[in-house]
Amino acid sequence: MGEADFQHLSCYGFAMGDSLFLTGADLAALAFFLAVWLVHGLAANGKLVGRMSLTTAMNAQREAWMRTMAQRELRMIDTSIMVGLQQGTAFFASSSLLALGGCFALLGASNDVLSVLSDLPLADAPPRQVFEIKVLGLMALLAYAFFKFGWSYRLFNYCSILIGAVPMHKEGSADPVAMEAAIGRATRMNVLAGRHFNAGLRGVFFSLGYLGWFVGPEAFALTTTLLFAVLLRRQFFSAARLAVIDESAQAGPGNGSSIRPESQ
Repeated sequence: MGEADFQHLSCYGFAMGDSLFLTGADLAALAFFLAVWLVHGLAANGKLVGRMSLTTAMNAQREAWMRTMAQRELRMIDTSIMVGLQQGTAFFASSSLLALGGCFALLGASNDVLSVLSDLPLADAPPRQVFEIKVLGLMALLAYAFFKFGWSYRLFNYCSILIGAVPMHKEGSADPVAMEAAIGRATRMNVLAGRHFNAGLRGVFFSLGYLGWFVGPEAFALTTTLLFAVLLRRQFFSAARLAVIDESAQAGPGNGSSIRPESQ
C-alpha cells in the first residue's frame, strides 16, 4: 500500500468518523435529557424535595386500599380494581411494542425522513448514520418502557395472589400479627408494581421529548424542558395532587381508615 493510498484511507476514515459520532451540542443535549429524567424520577419518588408528590400520595392510598380490603368480607371490588390495573398496564406494554415496531419501519424509511427534515427551516438534516443512532436511542427508550410495563403487569399479578392470601376479617381478628403481615406484603407488592408502571410511563413521556432531537440539539433541549415542566406540574402542583392531599387530611382512605359507613 502506497503513501497516497494510506492518505486516501485516512481521509475516508476521518470523514466516516465525523458522520458517525455525535457533535458536542448533541452530546450536551443528550446529557441534559438524561439528567432531567433522573431528577424527575427521584423527585416523583420523594427523594429530592420535601413537598409531597402525587406518586407519594397515591402510595399512601395504596396502603389504605389494602387495609380497607382486609376489612371486607367480599372482595369482588378489589378483584375488579386489580383487573383494571392489569388491563391498563397491558395496554401500555402493547403500545410500546407497536411504537418499537414503528421505529424499525423508520429505519427502513431513513431517506424519506431525512428529506423531510432537510425541508424544515429549524436545522439541517443530520447525516444518515447519526439519524440511525438517534432512532436506535428512541428504540432503547421504548424497549425500556416495555420491560417496565411487562414487569409491572407481573407484579400486579403477584399482588392479586397476595390479596387472596390476606385472611378474612374474622380470621384476622383472631391473629392480628399474621393479618398485619399479610397486609404489609400486599401493600409492598402493590406499591412496587405501581413504581414500575410509573417508570414505564415516564419512559413513554420522555420518548416524546426525545423526538425533538431529530430536529436538532436546541429543539431537543427545548422539548425536554417543556416536558419536564409539564411533568413537574402534574406531580407537585396539579388538581389531582390537591384532590388526594385534601382527602388524605380527612377521615377516609388517605389516613388508612375505612370509608364504609358505620352501619356496615
